[in-house]
Amino acid sequence: MSLLLVCTVSFGQTAKSVLDKAAATVSNKNGVQADFTMTGGMGNVSGTIAVKGRKFHATTPVATMWFDGKTMWTYMKKNDEVNVTTPNEAQLQKINPYNFINLYKQGYNMTMNKSDKAYTVHLTSQKADRIQELFITVDKKTYQPTQVKMLQGKKWTSFDIRNLKAQTLSDAIFTFSSKDFPTAEVIDLR
Repeated sequence: MSLLLVCTVSFGQTAKSVLDKAAATVSNKNGVQADFTMTGGMGNVSGTIAVKGRKFHATTPVATMWFDGKTMWTYMKKNDEVNVTTPNEAQLQKINPYNFINLYKQGYNMTMNKSDKAYTVHLTSQKADRIQELFITVDKKTYQPTQVKMLQGKKWTSFDIRNLKAQTLSDAIFTFSSKDFPTAEVIDLR
């Protein structure tokens, strides 16, 4: 029994170390940018995402989102409107695939599978107010995340991530600028 316990603890530490290295590739102090395809409950959509610390900016054909670490602006192209919110942690978890870099450190149990090219870490929440399950696939050579799959309610949403690159990103790209969308109706929901 003690041998089984040692193997389980060692396995858990390995999963954590893989996520630590993956988080480090995404946590570049100047920022990172990537292309993504999201599939799941809201259909299929592709776009780009820029991340710098807790800030992010995502663009798809349907919407553009800016989050400066406190306030989020969501521009809906179809309606030409911008919704302004102050999202809580649970809401951020659902919309930013890179939020795993903060999630896994506490409140999740971890297991891991390995293939020739990737590690897949399975996270299960210990708390009801968080995303219940995540699968994070990490490239073995680069430690870049290539897929984040989340269970939200009873639906799975997957983010396939490509072309992750370190970039020097200005803080201005994480804030909505009304001059860039002069006809948009701004709805403050805070």
